[in-house]
Amino acid sequence: MEGQDEVSAREQHFHSQVRESTICFLLFAVLYIVSYFIITRYKRKSDEQEDEDAIVNRISLFLSTFTLAVSAGAVLLLPFSIISNEILLSFPQNYYIQWLNGSLIHGLWNLASLFSNLCLFVLMPFAFFFLESEGFAGLKRGIRARILETLVMLILLALLILGIVWVALALIDNDAASMESLYDLWDFYLPYLYSCISLMGCLLLLLCTPVGLSRMFTVMGQLLVKPTILEDLDEQIYIITLEEEAIQRRLNGLSSSVEHNITELEQELDNVKILKTKLERRKKASAWERNLVYPAVMVLLLIETSISVLLVACNILCLLVDETAMPKGTRGPGIGNASLSAFGFVGAALEIILIFYLMVSSVVGFYSLRFFGNFIPKKDDTTMTKIIGNCVSILVLSSALPVMSRTLGLHKLHLSDTSRDPETTKPSANGHQKAL
Repeated sequence: MEGQDEVSAREQHFHSQVRESTICFLLFAVLYIVSYFIITRYKRKSDEQEDEDAIVNRISLFLSTFTLAVSAGAVLLLPFSIISNEILLSFPQNYYIQWLNGSLIHGLWNLASLFSNLCLFVLMPFAFFFLESEGFAGLKRGIRARILETLVMLILLALLILGIVWVALALIDNDAASMESLYDLWDFYLPYLYSCISLMGCLLLLLCTPVGLSRMFTVMGQLLVKPTILEDLDEQIYIITLEEEAIQRRLNGLSSSVEHNITELEQELDNVKILKTKLERRKKASAWERNLVYPAVMVLLLIETSISVLLVACNILCLLVDETAMPKGTRGPGIGNASLSAFGFVGAALEIILIFYLMVSSVVGFYSLRFFGNFIPKKDDTTMTKIIGNCVSILVLSSALPVMSRTLGLHKLHLSDTSRDPETTKPSANGHQKAL
């Protein structure tokens, strides 16, 4: 009987691992396909040529797509964990959701952390150096020569970063244990580097999110059709049409030798055409779109911003008053043990909406900063170098989103390994359980 029980337990564990691997693969495949269509929408079409550079661009495109898919997974995992917790509480004995357990969610978080490290420290540096490489002088030109140069640059970059960290530890913490811990790259060095990247991402989020919250109203105002109050669109379209015709006549009258004036007039003509297109879109919009959608979206943005600021203010007040409210002092429930909100499923849905809203606001604020303004992708006119920079930036922001959400008190979910194997639920070597 004991042997049969052992075989049955091993079979259940095997089937569970296969099921979790299949689910992870399907979810990532969907994210990869969506990310591929997003990147190809903005990628410059002139790069699509059948030569050596085209192969390099194609490889860099696949690596960038992989990174963007990992970023999307890192953003979606936190709402997925929250909604999974509420589903498990609502249907604890339902046969059709037995696959949705703590072991699956814990595995997804481990894969997200692993792939984020892989993208940040291996794939994206490789894609950038591979895109800029030409091969060492004296070697035969080709893909192999460019791969060799890229690998050499990656090794030199890794040695440089390792040396900088080693010198910094020697200056700050001159301890033999700290030096020896650098030899353990997998358990110490890479998680430490990823923690530093997450810290930088949190600082960037704290800088970008307030800017994004204020810019969201302007961005939505540009995307939506504003109500036409005391405006005559027909008259404005007539005036802009006359202005367009006047600029066109001036262009036809100038000789080709006056290049400076022609360039200025062509730029002015493009601006006039853009303004005319916006006016025509406002004219064609229905009354529902003009008078209902725009005010409703603006009110919704105002409510979400107010709730976000109120939650953050309440959490800061709790941190100042109650020491146990600190993230390190909390011991919240795990997956499927208790609801994360006093309002149940409605409160969890509100938290998910706020998390998405903060992420979108941080991205809008990131592109609104003057230093990162040149990173804004343009449709069918974005180079692969700029795409790589955008993918890395979004990955850094997405990796810091769970940390910032927990610090600001938007959720209190603790993710520990809740697999059925009791050996996997023991604390790790450093005495802490993995927590979200």
